[in-house]
Amino acid sequence: MKKIVVVLVMLAVGITYAQDNAPKVEKDGDITYVTYFYDNGEIHQMGAFDSNGKLHGEWKSFDANGNKVAIGNYEGGKKVGKWFFWEGDSLKEVDYIDSKIVSVNKWNNKTKVAIRDK
Repeated sequence: MKKIVVVLVMLAVGITYAQDNAPKVEKDGDITYVTYFYDNGEIHQMGAFDSNGKLHGEWKSFDANGNKVAIGNYEGGKKVGKWFFWEGDSLKEVDYIDSKIVSVNKWNNKTKVAIRDK
């Protein structure tokens, strides 16, 4: 009997802990906004789904320390437009059309960027 009580307490603590990191879901018309969390409570990803359950609009991803690692857009579940990926001291810009990579540019802290004044 004592073992059963211990197992039930452990399960209850595990379920409670898991619920603390459960995704946050908010519905606004046909769009469902979701935020996913790491076990430490930091945001892992945030974005939206359309009425068909496909990824939609802007999505952001973060590492376990809360640093942004990716941002981009979906339309009908497919990556579109410019996506940005941060990796250490570098930034990668990836252009997508219909989830296919069209171009990639990469910058780091040593890259010189020309600015033109008008």
